[in-house]
Amino acid sequence: MTSAVLFGSFVIMIILNVPVGIALGISSLATVLLNAELGLGGGYIAQNLVTAVDSFPVMAVPFFILAGEFMGGGGISRRLLDVCSVFFGRITGGLAIVTVVVCMFFAAISGSGPATVAAVGGMIVPTMIKKGYDKRFVLGLIAAAGSIGVVIPPSIPMVVYCTSTGQSITRLFAAGFIPGILIGLALIGVSYYICKKRGYKGDTEPFTWRRAGRAVWDGKWALISPVIILGGIYGGIFTPTEAAAVSVIYSFIVGVFVYKELKLSEVFYVIRSAALTTGTVLVVIGCAAAFTKILTVGHIPQQVAQAIMQFTDNKWVIFLLINLMLLVVGCFMDTMCSIMILAPLFLPIIQSFGIDPIHFGLIMVVNLAIGFITPPLGINLFVAVRVGEAALDDVIKGVIPFLVVMIAILLVLTYIPAITMFVPELFFLEIFL
Repeated sequence: MTSAVLFGSFVIMIILNVPVGIALGISSLATVLLNAELGLGGGYIAQNLVTAVDSFPVMAVPFFILAGEFMGGGGISRRLLDVCSVFFGRITGGLAIVTVVVCMFFAAISGSGPATVAAVGGMIVPTMIKKGYDKRFVLGLIAAAGSIGVVIPPSIPMVVYCTSTGQSITRLFAAGFIPGILIGLALIGVSYYICKKRGYKGDTEPFTWRRAGRAVWDGKWALISPVIILGGIYGGIFTPTEAAAVSVIYSFIVGVFVYKELKLSEVFYVIRSAALTTGTVLVVIGCAAAFTKILTVGHIPQQVAQAIMQFTDNKWVIFLLINLMLLVVGCFMDTMCSIMILAPLFLPIIQSFGIDPIHFGLIMVVNLAIGFITPPLGINLFVAVRVGEAALDDVIKGVIPFLVVMIAILLVLTYIPAITMFVPELFFLEIFL
């Protein structure tokens, strides 16, 4: 009865095109009111809206969102592009390679996929089209490369996963390095092959150490920002939440007083944009927390676990089924909601098979990163449409080869856990030694 009301009402809300956060709250409220045996009071939803966001780790989410806004408007992303163009621009399809590399750097600052697409795409897309690159290819590439933003730490979805499951944010951040680099290299490989086949040439401006030195010097404040943020976390100087606050202050100072591209008159509008995004995310987190607790009280995770284990007791087959489910969910549901709802549901299952929750968390994030480029929800696709002023069909056709290779990398990460767990285990081994 509990699961029928909870999921049934949620599906109805989604069909009626109700915003996902509100749909979670309404379905939770309906379940509480229609199932007195749960023993939950009428103020249960309101209470969870407050207690779910009254968390020190959750504070990292609004800080990283604001930092991404400051970095996009303050000139940091443009200087990253200039530096990468000097070193990679002359290779065949150099601008495509530069796009991926810049997205990887920006990912290590902002922690957001759509923010990466918007910030980098706004600069690189017009340039690539002007240089003769096919528009479908360009927009597909920027949408796919932007999804790396949630895999390479810091990552907002990683913070949400850890707060939902009680795992270490620092360990999950450490687990994201190698997978993020692998995805980036895979996208570079596909880009190089396509550019070679279509005859896209690199930058004709010759490489000189003087030019490189000038670009690096001009972009030094942008280049050291990931070092400050991630170095502070792994050096034990500050927590991930404190790192997010540091990134806001750093990006504000650099954008306003160093590069002087972010005017003080524009700061209010940047903060307003970040606040609107943050408000949406926090409503989702609060309502999803209520939804998750109802799942727990109704023993629904245990029922799902028993159903799956009756189907098979092979952990790798179960992992494959979970991957398939997450890929489908990523097509229809927002990343934050997916994590808040499904992480507590799947966690008991994967732990019963001895799978490390950190490995599972990384796999879940990669799955949902792929969801950024799969319709109908694929938010990166819509950001790319806006940036390139193109039709959605064109972006979808352009993203297909990158989607295929990202799914291949997902399978490799799933069945070779050592790739994911190498850095966390090495890092924490050194700490305890």
